[in-house]
Amino acid sequence: MGTKTVSLADDAYERLKAHKREGESFSDVVRRLTDTVDLEEYYGVLSEETAEELEEAVRERRERFDEGTRSIST
Repeated sequence: MGTKTVSLADDAYERLKAHKREGESFSDVVRRLTDTVDLEEYYGVLSEETAEELEEAVRERRERFDEGTRSIST
């Protein structure tokens, strides 16, 4: 397998580094974070109410994550 050199801004590097788990390479982190799920497989599984609660929980988690990564880069 070949390798590529990628340049990152300092803040982007810190964000990536914050996601790195013990024993993981940066390649492992990128693979894990960019692995996608086909949400269409789950269409109709949740009730409307549960789906709305889940959306709110995800929104709140993303906000906390964004706040945390901002504090790392400052």
